[in-house]
Amino acid sequence: MKEIKTLIDLIGNTPLVQVKTFDTGPCNLFLKMENMNPGSSIKDRVALKIIEDAEKSGELNENSTIVEATAGNTGLGLALIAKLKGYKAKVVILDKMNENKVFHLQALGAEVFKTRSDVGPDSPDHYVNVAKKICNETPNSFMAGQFTNPSNPSAHELSTGPEIYKQLDGNVDAVVCGVGTGGTITGLGKYFEKKSPTTEMILADPKGSIVKDTVEKNKVNAADYSWLVEGIGEDFIPDTLDINYIKKAYEVSNKEAFDTIRQLALNEGILAGSSSGTLISAALKYCKEQEKAKNVVTFVCDNGEKYLNTAYNKLWLKEKNLI
Repeated sequence: MKEIKTLIDLIGNTPLVQVKTFDTGPCNLFLKMENMNPGSSIKDRVALKIIEDAEKSGELNENSTIVEATAGNTGLGLALIAKLKGYKAKVVILDKMNENKVFHLQALGAEVFKTRSDVGPDSPDHYVNVAKKICNETPNSFMAGQFTNPSNPSAHELSTGPEIYKQLDGNVDAVVCGVGTGGTITGLGKYFEKKSPTTEMILADPKGSIVKDTVEKNKVNAADYSWLVEGIGEDFIPDTLDINYIKKAYEVSNKEAFDTIRQLALNEGILAGSSSGTLISAALKYCKEQEKAKNVVTFVCDNGEKYLNTAYNKLWLKEKNLI
């Protein structure tokens, strides 16, 4: 039996659950329950790998401050692990993200900075640029840099991929991922290219993001910042994303994403975060297009309890014209 000394030891080895009540065509659809990580998201894996690699390289030392730009979940993972390891954390978060993430970060002792979500990557007010500025102004600081740090995709290549492969006895036909940093789809793509070359990496992209157009080599228009799903979709292509691993891409609207997670809760009893709605919606589209049975995997990226005041709140949904 694995010895559990701290919450860090509970990161990873999440279960796989088969969807039973949705129309999946001839396919079997499985959900990797990343909401069961101690920080309640898939980003715990990334945060741990970034911190451990920085410790090994000497970039992190006693009394260091970890700085990061995040939609919330990577920041939560970093803040949790920083607290357990004795570091400080400063987190820059977009103002459109759920306020519950801010409360959670503050509960873990992180210092939180809100930035505008209506500006592009060239603006000094873009959350990544704000985080870099804070890092430069903070003594003994370390920029986690999930958008550029190779530890990000490495976390999924070394842990998430092997877990999925083992859980399905090697019978993995497709994995559906979103792109926030691109770490998940790149790390899994790299793993399956070696271990199971026939496994297809499928992109689920919110309507308004530029990633699907980039993958399909369409003319890329500036992102319209309008998607409501948190954590995935981008207005730039991160260094950690290798689009060459992506076989097919699906665009998912706000309504499709939020309808899907509400049905997931109602029919399967799984309370998932908003990005999971985009992933599962795209996975269902892929499944129904297939002509023969396939094993398809996607993710419950984080816990829906963070979004009870939005994704599961009828007043908010009506305000956003989602119901």
